[in-house]
Amino acid sequence: MASITLDELHAYHAIDRSIFSRLVINLGRDPAESMLVMALWLWFEETGYPNIIARSVNVSDPVLVALAGEAVSCLDCLELTEPPVPPSGNLPLTSRIMEKDVSLHMLYQNKFSTISGIKSFMNTVCARIFTDILQHVMGIAPQAILNQPLVIPGFPHPLFGNVTIVPRAMDHDFPIGGLWGWHPCNNVTEDERTLFLTFSRGFPVSEDEMREVFTRIRGVCVDSVHMQDNVQRGEQALFARMVLRSVTNVDQVLNGRRVAKYRVNGKHIWARKYERRE
Repeated sequence: MASITLDELHAYHAIDRSIFSRLVINLGRDPAESMLVMALWLWFEETGYPNIIARSVNVSDPVLVALAGEAVSCLDCLELTEPPVPPSGNLPLTSRIMEKDVSLHMLYQNKFSTISGIKSFMNTVCARIFTDILQHVMGIAPQAILNQPLVIPGFPHPLFGNVTIVPRAMDHDFPIGGLWGWHPCNNVTEDERTLFLTFSRGFPVSEDEMREVFTRIRGVCVDSVHMQDNVQRGEQALFARMVLRSVTNVDQVLNGRRVAKYRVNGKHIWARKYERRE
């Protein structure tokens, strides 16, 4: 299997490492928050926005602080349960640097795919390329705890979960496939692309009707449907889990709403993001 060394990863992500160093060393910003800021900016690039990280190399420290502040506003927006006010959001500096409009409302409309993308970049890129910088900030000698996870204050994060950061030797090989061996869409759990559907008592909805309404109206790809189990004979299922092809499909169905309402054959379906409960 093809592989890439940590040294090669550092070289490829030299600009990203430079900006992260400025944030946490020169400017003394919180390491956990700064990792999330970097993951957000990398996600912007992945989704077709201009390279904000490369364009930030030559900005002054006050401008970089302001950019990071707007990024934190984006992260906070993703924790909201209602759309941000005003709808246009407030990211003037980010939009100017990227020369492309971006708003808090746009992020909220794509809330779950953005969260998933940030988590993916945190675990597949940031957790590998910033390790030595984090050790420096935390006062840990480079070879002191090789191959043992670092404890980063701020993780697990209530929205973005945990991140495993393990110091490695510079010649450590990371297996890859394709060009760089991963894509954010490949790191999505089933729960992240699952909706929880509820129905009105007395108006049973079939699996075929569910598939029809979401495929026809929203144009999403349904992988599987799991109806309520343990339903007594003669009774109807009142809820179901629907697994979609991608997290983007989840945002398409919800369209920025906490609960979205649909109608099929005179019967109502309420959809919200699935959250696993033990």
